[in-house]
Amino acid sequence: MGRVSRALMILIAAISCSACGYNDLQGLDEDTKAAWSEVVNQYQRRADLIPNLVATVKGYAAHEKDTLEGVVQARAQATGVQITPEMLKDPAAFEQFQKAQAGLTSALGRLIAIAENYPNLKADQNFRDLQSQLEGTENRITVARKRYIDRVAEFNKMVRYFPTNLTAKMLLHLEEKPNFTVADERAVAKPPEVKF
Repeated sequence: MGRVSRALMILIAAISCSACGYNDLQGLDEDTKAAWSEVVNQYQRRADLIPNLVATVKGYAAHEKDTLEGVVQARAQATGVQITPEMLKDPAAFEQFQKAQAGLTSALGRLIAIAENYPNLKADQNFRDLQSQLEGTENRITVARKRYIDRVAEFNKMVRYFPTNLTAKMLLHLEEKPNFTVADERAVAKPPEVKF
């Protein structure tokens, strides 16, 4: 009789655990880490392309030294802020990472604007190839961030929904993960002004 009751208790425990979401939470946690790794991978790809782009522009626009140095400095700041999946639990570190990447995006915009003033540079095959790769990388970053946002949303729902929230908080000590935000929502809500 003792064996039967132990086997019955093990069966009940196994059935109960399947509803607690333990495995689902672990899977979603790994999915968010993998999605974050892809975001970082694309940011690294962009950082790797920048020195080549700067060197190409330097040859044509030597007097644009401040802008070129700004891009190099922004790249150094962006690559200096490394955030691991474990650091994603720290909203301040996540925000610092976002600001560094936004600074690099802004500096790249200024660099591309310089290129518009130099027809020979725009015609240079190396520059066009690098610019195309950089544009493609920016698109990849957008896609990777979207996938990360989706994974975080799914994970955060599991952490908040009952009964998996009990497993998340009490057993696994999981909290909601931060997501990407816009620094100034009012600024992006206004349509851009186009002047000719």
